[in-house]
Amino acid sequence: MLKLFKNISKKDWLLVFASLGLIAVQVWLELTMPDYMSEITFLVQTSESSISSILKAGGKMLLCALGSLVSAVIVAILASRIASDFAAALRSRLFNKVQDFSMEEIGRFSTASLITRTTNDVTQVQMFITMGLQVMVKAPILAIWAVIKIAGKNTNWTLTTGAAVVSLLIVVCSCLLISLPKVKKLQMLTDNLNRVTRENLNGIKVVRAYNAEKYQQDKFEVANDELTGTHLFVGRTMAFMMPGIQLIMNGLSLAIYWVGAYMIDRALPMDRVALFSDMIVFMQYAAQVVMAFMMLVMIFVVLPRASVAAKRINEVIDTDTTIHDGDRENAPEGVSGEVEFKNVSFKYPDAEDYVIKNINFKVKKGETLAIIGATGSGKSTTINLIPRFYDATEGEVLVDGINVKEYRQESLRNLIGYVSQKAILFSGDIESNIKYGENKNDGGDVKKAVNIAQAAEFVDKLEEGYNAYVAQGGENFSGGQKQRLSIARAIYRNPEILIFDDSFSALDYKTDRILRSELKKECKDATKIIVAQRIGTIRDADNIVVLDDGEIAGIGTHSELMKDCETYRQIAYSQLSKEELA
Repeated sequence: MLKLFKNISKKDWLLVFASLGLIAVQVWLELTMPDYMSEITFLVQTSESSISSILKAGGKMLLCALGSLVSAVIVAILASRIASDFAAALRSRLFNKVQDFSMEEIGRFSTASLITRTTNDVTQVQMFITMGLQVMVKAPILAIWAVIKIAGKNTNWTLTTGAAVVSLLIVVCSCLLISLPKVKKLQMLTDNLNRVTRENLNGIKVVRAYNAEKYQQDKFEVANDELTGTHLFVGRTMAFMMPGIQLIMNGLSLAIYWVGAYMIDRALPMDRVALFSDMIVFMQYAAQVVMAFMMLVMIFVVLPRASVAAKRINEVIDTDTTIHDGDRENAPEGVSGEVEFKNVSFKYPDAEDYVIKNINFKVKKGETLAIIGATGSGKSTTINLIPRFYDATEGEVLVDGINVKEYRQESLRNLIGYVSQKAILFSGDIESNIKYGENKNDGGDVKKAVNIAQAAEFVDKLEEGYNAYVAQGGENFSGGQKQRLSIARAIYRNPEILIFDDSFSALDYKTDRILRSELKKECKDATKIIVAQRIGTIRDADNIVVLDDGEIAGIGTHSELMKDCETYRQIAYSQLSKEELA
């Protein structure tokens, strides 16, 4: 928890110290009131006292109460401000950290968990800070100051108060020890509930197509019931705390009055007024001591969950990223769009087997390289090493003759236009999706990119055209439309290297052929690397790499591979007849 406090700004630290000063003033005013109560009690029982003296003491007591109220309100406002600023800074830091994660780190935490840590966990810590500034700081000051005030006034009353405090600690500690293991489990159960909900929403079409609503509902109910049951266990355990504290507090009042009555009864008449006055004051101070412990209990209810949340947040912040920036800003002069793999092998973290092994190929500026192979042969993995979504386990991936690890990630990715296997669109409009990215090419031509990608045929028909609304994930467009808009986004950047990860799969053969023809004509200077399943998509490529179980089974043109590569021939004949291939 303490590690997170470095996210509090200097300005907010000043507010923290101001809050501490106001809390000290508030405690002083609250502990001054019993003194005026003692004075009023003494004056009421003294025949020589005037009404003006009583009203004066009462007025001072009222001013103390008002001062305490004003201080409490200001502290609450400052605490909310500090906690809100802290939460905003923490969320921003978490988001930026996750932005730097490679796919390895994202997979390690899971998307659902990262969302929970950025939202729910930060909220738990924010609540703790809000309450902590108002209660956790005030309670010890109030308790210690009140104990100093009553120390030495009367041994019997002091012992009674001490017994009540010990009883309070036993009740509080018992409840916390019972509930703490369950509190630690709550955040993980929240992760699980988010995961089930997210899976259901993302796969709603499949759920309905298979009439699996009941199955998904049962999965959700299991996760929901487990989270609810844990919440109820914690709630029921903590429910014993407040009644227990109230019982001890009322018992303390009863004990102080009972001991006081016994002492007053045995005291001399001339001492009874002073003793009664002391009893009233002692009762007020004892109540303040118990109140301080009640406030601490409120913190103890929030602290365990906030502590778990802080630990989970620190896990993200302290994670070392596996992919680090190099120093190189630009590619060497005279070299452009060249990609080379030298003895590249890769295996996923914690995996025993290599996904790809000893991959070697080179593609020059303006050339088209295609990669084909059976499902799971390592095609997507191979091209994901170029923009450094992962780093090669062995060997070198070179862009423009330089190892990709030597580039700054931003500089490397500015050279690349990437179209993912799953077409991803963002909420906004068509134009903002085409121009997507901080380093977008403001001098580019959106309409030209859309025309090359063969998306103009449906964009021009939309009532709002390029300003047409795009839902989250592009859910208001078909798969083929999303693919074409994703391709347009890559073309718009005018990159040196265009990477297509099975990005033509949702297109009909005619659109596929026209799009590739336009790419060849309009993007002739860009190097194109295409992963595809269809022979028709790649047969015109300058070179085709055939992968089989992570290894290169053949490399060459379509005609060369038809002669020399059995794996390629099998793929080709499974899709097209001999006449079509001829």
